[in-house]
Amino acid sequence: MTHQKITIEYPLATKSPNIIWELISTAAGLQKWMADYVEEQEDAVTFTWGEPWTQQDVKTSHILEVDKHKLIRFKWEDHEEEGDYWEMRIDKSELTGMLTLLITDHAEADDINYIKDLWEKNLDRLHRVSGL
Repeated sequence: MTHQKITIEYPLATKSPNIIWELISTAAGLQKWMADYVEEQEDAVTFTWGEPWTQQDVKTSHILEVDKHKLIRFKWEDHEEEGDYWEMRIDKSELTGMLTLLITDHAEADDINYIKDLWEKNLDRLHRVSGL
C-alpha cells in the first residue's frame, strides 16, 4: 500500500539552531522527548518505548542523510517503500529570524491521524523538556 506524506510545522522559541540540533540529532537528545531509551550505533538509531519490566516496543531507524544544523532524515528498518522516510528539518524565517521544526513522515491513509497525534504528543514533550 502506498504511504502518504505528512508534514507538521512546529514553531520554536529560539533563534539558535544549535539547541534544537542536539535534541533532534543525538541519542541523548532524542531520549529526552521522543522515546524512553535511544541508542545510536553508526547509522542505526534504536528507539525503545516502555520500561524493561513491562512490554516494550523497539524500533530501529537508519540515518539516511544529515545536513548539520539543518536536517536529519531516517528510514524505519521495517518500512520497505522507496520514498518512505521521516525527517526533522530546521527552517529559519527570513522575516523574524525565528526557527521552525518541520517534520516529514509517511503513513498509510488509515494511520495518518494516529501518526499526526503521535508527533503532536512528542512535540509537546519536546516543549516541556526544553521550553522551545
